[in-house]
Amino acid sequence: MAAAETPDETTVGLGGTPADAAVETIHRELTAFARRARASAGRMHPELSLVSYTLLGHLEERDGRRATDLAAHYALDKSTVSRQVSALERAGLIERRVDPDDQRVQVLHLTEAGRHILGQVTESRRAAFRERLAGWPAEDLHRFAAYLERYNAWPGGEPDRATPRDTYGGRGTH
Repeated sequence: MAAAETPDETTVGLGGTPADAAVETIHRELTAFARRARASAGRMHPELSLVSYTLLGHLEERDGRRATDLAAHYALDKSTVSRQVSALERAGLIERRVDPDDQRVQVLHLTEAGRHILGQVTESRRAAFRERLAGWPAEDLHRFAAYLERYNAWPGGEPDRATPRDTYGGRGTH
């Protein structure tokens, strides 16, 4: 079944419903999307993994965060975030600053180099999306965007997320 087709009785499989088939298609297509995103991240900037890009984007949107906040937001182990943060610091893309409200806390912020690279990679990603979606009618684009926002707004998702617009900062950086 092609990605653009809708499931019908012939694609349902044993004992499943059309909704089950649709969920399977969504699962398969989102998995393929995630794999392509991970693979293309290295091509966008060789030193910037998809996780690193995502962390930089979040730091930009939130004007800095603690490493523990990043771990909680992305449901990552603290050691994973620590490794990513260390690599980003070594690359000169982020820096630690003392929180003015609590001198015991360090907040991660983008450096100018981090902002520059994030901007370059973001524009490359936008261009790739524009190219891939160029032939889509505006109505389909709006519907697709609304479905993605709805999917990502699920209340069981990220703990510190207020609204889908809040997470994307209204700038489409992800």
